[in-house]
Amino acid sequence: MPQSALESCRTRPSIARRLLVWGAAAVSAVTLVVVASTAWISLEASGHVYRTATAPSAPVVIVLGSKVQGGEPQSFLAGRLDAAAKLVSEGRAEAVLASGNGASPTGNEVEVMSDYLVGKGVDGRRIVGDPFGLDTYDTCARAVQTFGVTKALIVTQGLHVSRAVALCRHAGMDVDGVDADCECSTLAFAQNQVREVLARPKAIYDLVSNRAPAVVSRPENSVTVMIDR
Repeated sequence: MPQSALESCRTRPSIARRLLVWGAAAVSAVTLVVVASTAWISLEASGHVYRTATAPSAPVVIVLGSKVQGGEPQSFLAGRLDAAAKLVSEGRAEAVLASGNGASPTGNEVEVMSDYLVGKGVDGRRIVGDPFGLDTYDTCARAVQTFGVTKALIVTQGLHVSRAVALCRHAGMDVDGVDADCECSTLAFAQNQVREVLARPKAIYDLVSNRAPAVVSRPENSVTVMIDR
């Protein structure tokens, strides 16, 4: 066998081993980041997550936006809105901050959220919409910086509740999470949980970078005015 062919045979296993080592190192690093971020978020949210029936009172309930279709909230969002309407009807929250994407490709989340809440009996004058709540971090930062919210409940589902609580508490808000029900399929719920685990490292990055929300607005009192009535 020519010398060049022998050298090529020796080189291939060496390259394969290096790729295997690098791949294993990358997987280990990603796993470490996910585990560390999950542990930190769980610690931050510990003692601050409730079911709807046992949630404490707060001046404001923040509802995190999610997918809408045909002018209607999809299952995850409907569950959050039902919980918020219940909290208001029972006097455990005075105002609702509906925070979502006002320019979502599938529809204006905030508009759909507000209409749904009114249909559930919530006085429209008690609802404030934030169309620039583009993600959970932005929702929390804008609730404090733009709307002056200092104490609130935040409503979502599953693992997302802990992340929302951790981010809002970091933003300077005294907040408790409400784990809302959802008439979701098992597959949809499982997919959502996987996405949530993968979103946690980004949450840590947002906290460490202390970035500004994607849209920074001038402070306004539309929420605090309702609380002070």
